[in-house]
Amino acid sequence: MNEIEIFSPASVANVSCGFDVLGFCLEPIGDLMRVVKTENQGVEIGTIKGQDLPKDPKKNVASVAVLALLEKHPSSFGFRIDIHKKIKPGSGIGSSAASAAGAVFAVNELLGAPYSKNELLQFAMAGEAMASGAAHADNLAPVLLGGFTLVRNNATLDVISLPTPKELIATVIHPKIELKTIHARAILKDHIPLKKAVEQWGNLGAFVSALYTEDFELMKRSLEDKVIEPYRAMLIPKFDAIKTAALTAGALGSGISGSGPSIFALSKGEETAQKVAKAMSTIYTSINIEHDVYVSKINTEGIKILKSQ
Repeated sequence: MNEIEIFSPASVANVSCGFDVLGFCLEPIGDLMRVVKTENQGVEIGTIKGQDLPKDPKKNVASVAVLALLEKHPSSFGFRIDIHKKIKPGSGIGSSAASAAGAVFAVNELLGAPYSKNELLQFAMAGEAMASGAAHADNLAPVLLGGFTLVRNNATLDVISLPTPKELIATVIHPKIELKTIHARAILKDHIPLKKAVEQWGNLGAFVSALYTEDFELMKRSLEDKVIEPYRAMLIPKFDAIKTAALTAGALGSGISGSGPSIFALSKGEETAQKVAKAMSTIYTSINIEHDVYVSKINTEGIKILKSQ
């Protein structure tokens, strides 16, 4: 294999009750990437479409992740990465994770797949850390492994794949403003009250249980964020109104996607998810904020190979 083309999907992290540990993978939104073997060793960034991103290999998330891989697995040849960036940086749906995970996945395939998808997380983390200012795998894990994932430990990258109820549908609304993760993390508190921490632990444990048992009522009671949302909500226009609209339209729960500004909702069934999308969109339309809305099944496959030769 000398070249490969892939689809690297967007993702939703935190999922209200699982800050920095819980995430799921989206289906219709993602970046297109093409990686080609080159004669010269190392990594180069080729064409970039869709967004204005750095071509310096030491400053681009994709190449930084690949360089981390090649440090552990040297190659006699190099790689050129072409990127069609369809996930806007700072959108809150895993833009940097898609770049980092997609790049190491593609290069691993061209190397003959020496690493498993779980093992690729360690290399993708190098790119994610550069982009967000913190090493966390809650976006990377669902992109590489698909479906819902739980990061038990970010330091050791102990990641658990969770079941995905077939009836569970995500709705994501993205106001076309940029909110960088590194800035959204800066406003968070280093300490939280014990009472709120206990409530958060309870919600996370219950939500994981609800995925296994497909208990949608339990899921509905669990999709609450006692720790992060109270601080970040103020950064997102009309957040409370959109969340209320989603719940009124029948969503099981709604919250900030990653660090924002995108907002997600989870619903039981496509019909409800579409109603939720319309209700969320109405809020931004009423105040003339340009936005995109996506209704998505949970992508249980993750990164997809489109073509290789």
